[in-house]
Amino acid sequence: VQNLEEDLEKTEEKFVAASSKLDKAGTAADDSERAKKVFQNKSEDDEKRINSLEKELKEARDKAEAADTAYDEVNKKLATCESDLEKAEERADVGETKITELEEELRVVANNLKSLEVAEEKANQREKSYKEQIKTLTAKLKQAEARAEFAEKSVQKLQKEVDRLEDELLANKRSSKQLLRSSNRPLQRCLATNWFKESECISH
Repeated sequence: VQNLEEDLEKTEEKFVAASSKLDKAGTAADDSERAKKVFQNKSEDDEKRINSLEKELKEARDKAEAADTAYDEVNKKLATCESDLEKAEERADVGETKITELEEELRVVANNLKSLEVAEEKANQREKSYKEQIKTLTAKLKQAEARAEFAEKSVQKLQKEVDRLEDELLANKRSSKQLLRSSNRPLQRCLATNWFKESECISH
């Protein structure tokens, strides 16, 4: 019986030890389960974070490529702008030279304009004098035209008178010729008679 009691005590001690180990194992299992869940949750979070980081990385790469493309375009535009700027500077130099030439031409034109103003004033004075002369000559022309018209009428009148006198003279000439012919006939007969008588006397 004593041995059985001793065995029982040993068995109880082993049972207590086993129970304690079991409790510890259960606790460890619970801790492991909790750790597992923690690690699983952490793994899921890490996977989500990795996916998010991969997405951000892809977006960053796309942005970098777009930035590179934009940089190349900007470089091209910059080169074009530099070329345009160089051309603009050349045009500006040409423009400044042209402006200098135009200013010189403007100065010459201004001087010529002053000379023209003086000449115009003189021309206005001459024009005023010419207008007075034209006015005087116009008046004289009108007087001369009036005299010429009167003279023309007088000439026409005199021409009519001359024509009339010529007609009368021609008529008188015709009358004189007819009268002369009429007066010459008796004289011719008388002369012819006398010539015949004289011829007879000579023959006898």
